[in-house]
Amino acid sequence: MRKIAIRIDDITPEMDWVKFHRFEKMLDKYEICPLIGVVPENKDPKLEGADGSRNPAFDDEAAYKDWLDAKQKLGWVIAMHGYDHVYVTKQGGLFPLNDFSEYAGVAYAKQKEKLEQGLRCLEKLGMRPEIFMAPGHSFDKNTLRALKECGFRYVTDGFGDAPYLREGLTFLPISFLRKQELKKENGVTTFVVHTWDMSEEEFRWYEDLFANQRERILDYHSLTELPAKERNLLEALGEYGMAAGKKVVAKL
Repeated sequence: MRKIAIRIDDITPEMDWVKFHRFEKMLDKYEICPLIGVVPENKDPKLEGADGSRNPAFDDEAAYKDWLDAKQKLGWVIAMHGYDHVYVTKQGGLFPLNDFSEYAGVAYAKQKEKLEQGLRCLEKLGMRPEIFMAPGHSFDKNTLRALKECGFRYVTDGFGDAPYLREGLTFLPISFLRKQELKKENGVTTFVVHTWDMSEEEFRWYEDLFANQRERILDYHSLTELPAKERNLLEALGEYGMAAGKKVVAKL
């Protein structure tokens, strides 16, 4: 039976907390510990909640820090989700699910500087994550080189049935198509959730999944404990083609 982990993108103090807390309660009900991608210094207006959906308590950095700390103690895993979540190039990089990026196509020195700035921001919140979550899923070889230099060990991206090694980092794969993944007998993957953009149908879909197939769901930290093998060139090319193909289909 295919095992599923959950990752939630776009965590910021000013996000839509109404929808997030709704999904959070679902996770707590079924005792599921996800990965959450924290944006260190958000400048993307799309990630700011509308009036009435924000949590005014988190305008206080100390309260936001306490919430993150409490989640980590429960077993939730934190990733650094870029730096400011602003797309500055029109490149998809090594995993071209999209044709925009905060990192792909940016000079190595600038990429490393942004990673270091992000880590400093998160250290103020009491975190030193080892997992990187690229905004738009887009990154290039310079990103991977800089991540390794900055002490990251994992990247939450890529396609596959199990964690794999590439450029000295362990990739923790995400799903290609959710329904297709649920039909597979073996392996692991990650379902990517953007709570701020979830529809009523999606909330119901996840409630049904957690209620009726709870045995499939892994706490995210379990992924980091699985063995990983080196990804060869042919496998990397296959993954690139899958990502590029999914982008075309999504546009159509």
